[in-house]
Amino acid sequence: MSTPPQVLATPSQLGHLLQAARKAQGMTQSALAGRLGLSQSRVSHLELHAQELSVEQLLAWCAALGLELAVGPRGGQAPSSTVQADW
Repeated sequence: MSTPPQVLATPSQLGHLLQAARKAQGMTQSALAGRLGLSQSRVSHLELHAQELSVEQLLAWCAALGLELAVGPRGGQAPSSTVQADW
């Protein structure tokens, strides 16, 4: 049985999702760190501060957990012509 895709709107949600996926596989932070070439403390930090992940790091993290990243329009809404973000 597959898990439905998760919709994310904040970095905090991403961190929780990555942590939950790791735990669902029975994987420790140390084991994931070994796969990613990071320290356990860095994995812990990034699970709590997912906004610090680069796209490259996020994709590697997803690959290590057997996840895929998909991007699409929000809930079938037409894209907005103006997007504001805190850059």
